[in-house]
Amino acid sequence: MSSIVTLSLVGLFVGFIFSMPIAGPISILVTSNALKGRTRYCNLAAIGSSVADFIYVFCAVFGLTRFYSIFKPAIPYILLGGMVFLFVLGYKISKTMIDPVNMEDKNQAQPKTKQKNAFLTGFLLNFLNPTLFISWLTSSFIVITVVASLGFSTGGLDQRVDKSFNSINKKGQDSALKKKALSYLHLDSVSQTKPDPKAPAPENPSEYFSLVPSVLYAFFLSVGGALWFFCLASFLSKNRHRININIIRNIIRSLGWALYLFALFLGYQALSMFTS
Repeated sequence: MSSIVTLSLVGLFVGFIFSMPIAGPISILVTSNALKGRTRYCNLAAIGSSVADFIYVFCAVFGLTRFYSIFKPAIPYILLGGMVFLFVLGYKISKTMIDPVNMEDKNQAQPKTKQKNAFLTGFLLNFLNPTLFISWLTSSFIVITVVASLGFSTGGLDQRVDKSFNSINKKGQDSALKKKALSYLHLDSVSQTKPDPKAPAPENPSEYFSLVPSVLYAFFLSVGGALWFFCLASFLSKNRHRININIIRNIIRSLGWALYLFALFLGYQALSMFTS
């Protein structure tokens, strides 16, 4: 029970905090639509992105490195698909025209097709960036290692993440990453963490035992991310009338161009993988 509470709270906190940086495709999507008053669209897009986060986080912390090995050859092509998707989305956002007369109506109920499109757009924004697998594995390794080193029970998830990290490293990915992370944490190895003496883990935990903390951490992390975007969309939508309409137009246009830059970055990552 202590590990369930710990991982739920940690996942919720990490998901909320790590989603705060505004410089990301999903943040740009939410911000640009919230400034139009489309709160419902933003919320559905946030839920879609959180589903993609859940998939990548769960695969990272549960140790599905075999999934990554199978998935890896397709990553450059998925990144190219993501590049095209971001270009199209950036074009739509940068060409958006806001009518100040109808701004009040933007937050009204929209057709179900647009609601589905919002969810799908949010999902694809994160799912078409498979490098998030490594990003979430790295951040989860650091966070869970810190939590375990403080004496909190993680239900064996710290050992599971450590095993995943080692497996990826053996495949030539970020070979110095673990050493740098542990050095930053002032830990020589994960074995130095201090497990809760009141909650001894079984010597050979079953797959089910490992599955539960992995699902909990991934689920609450994705919920935390969605909550941040709910708050961001609500705040921007309620306060957009305090901003001059021309400034809003320029902000949205700039956000569209920012998506072009993200698209170029995904294309660069894809080309790097093709030539490596």
